[in-house]
Amino acid sequence: MKAIDCDTHIFEPRTMWRDYIDPALRDRALSIEDDELGYAWLTWQGKKLYEADVQYPGKPKRIGNARMRRRQGLQCDAPYDDTLPEDYWNPKARLARLDQFGVESSVIFPNYGLLWEDSMRDDVPALCGNMRAHNRWMADNARDGGGRLHGVAHLTLRDQEWSMEEIARLGRDGIHLAMTAPAPVDGKPLSHPDLDPVWSAFEEHSVAPIFHVGNFQGVLHPAWYEGDPDQADRVMDSIFLWVAPAVALANMILNGTLEKHPRLRIGVIELTAHWVPQFLLMLEGATGFYIARHGSFFTDLSLPPSEYFRRQVRVGALPYESPGNLISLVGEDTYMFGSDWPHAEGVADPVGVFENILPSDLGDTARAKLYSENFRWLLGEG
Repeated sequence: MKAIDCDTHIFEPRTMWRDYIDPALRDRALSIEDDELGYAWLTWQGKKLYEADVQYPGKPKRIGNARMRRRQGLQCDAPYDDTLPEDYWNPKARLARLDQFGVESSVIFPNYGLLWEDSMRDDVPALCGNMRAHNRWMADNARDGGGRLHGVAHLTLRDQEWSMEEIARLGRDGIHLAMTAPAPVDGKPLSHPDLDPVWSAFEEHSVAPIFHVGNFQGVLHPAWYEGDPDQADRVMDSIFLWVAPAVALANMILNGTLEKHPRLRIGVIELTAHWVPQFLLMLEGATGFYIARHGSFFTDLSLPPSEYFRRQVRVGALPYESPGNLISLVGEDTYMFGSDWPHAEGVADPVGVFENILPSDLGDTARAKLYSENFRWLLGEG
């Protein structure tokens, strides 16, 4: 069986952003710095954005214990550089790990790239500059992976000219996946006509926007986050991971974006998968009821709303969500195998865990689509 893991992460080196950013923006580059007690932090212009944790699948308490020591004013007893395994950051070492897992290839998302986007909302040039630095580094990782590591770029749509230029460059560099926030763009919904040229660029250069966990504008009202001191990894966002992509996709489907851009391929990864059956049901039911009440719909759609989702969206599933059952509800063409390795909520033996949870009567075609073929479609190979 050939398996492609649609969700793994590679850790950025301490000075990656400085090393890859345009020289004129070097003083606005992110970096990883140690504090006075020896704890590593993701920083920007002297501000601590987030603790630079070394994670291990299934072991979140190790992170909590280290943070408790820091809050107690105790010296770091496990320096960051001493505890970071080589296959977390070295693409060539990662290949040996894939061999151990029995995985043909894997997608590599950033690690710290999930934590800083919204922190730069008031400095768009720095936002774009640090994203471009990441994208250059990711292209090098993909090349070092010899075709087995599928790099994911990081894009903002706030500077439309920049985003279209960057999408074209990604296509030339062989990067066909780009992490894009499922959130409004300076108050505009993703279906806004002003963004149509960007969606056309994704189509033209065969780059798929990927909705993934990230530091983007929260989908809930700010009042619902009160009491949580963590601004980058809030518990309410974790509970409602699915809401942001569901809202973004409903907006793009119902307002005709996927109708106008039929070659646009969209991935939803690490934002859970369990919601899709009910979402498709409600998408059809609510639209039908709206038409019954109003006599017509506000957009001229040639397909039922759920068919746009089935045609153009693929969703990563984690094993705890019982992907076999989800396939029985939605069909074979939607879900993709993913581990979230090496994050604490990820799994240490991806194929083994999936094989233990998949039903024995899952057909060969469904199994092949889950493990690899649906992702190949997302990559533009299907």
